[in-house]
Amino acid sequence: MANYRFENTCAQGCSFDIDAEGKLRNVRIHGGCPGNTVGVSMLAEGRDARQIADVLRGIPCGRKPTSCPDQLSRAIEAELAAKASA
Repeated sequence: MANYRFENTCAQGCSFDIDAEGKLRNVRIHGGCPGNTVGVSMLAEGRDARQIADVLRGIPCGRKPTSCPDQLSRAIEAELAAKASA
């Protein structure tokens, strides 16, 4: 299971798995606004990791240049890169 810390968001971080088919599994965002973080987690669950990262990348939160979805996309991208280099 991948675990990543978020920066500049209410949520502290996330955890997830990427299966052999490149699908996200066990997506959890820790902390933050439950309605948003549970919703994003449920929408990402079982979907293509690359596609979710592309869709969520760059979403701001208010005046912040990042958000929980953006941080999740960065975590997914980091995990995909780590898997590719392994």
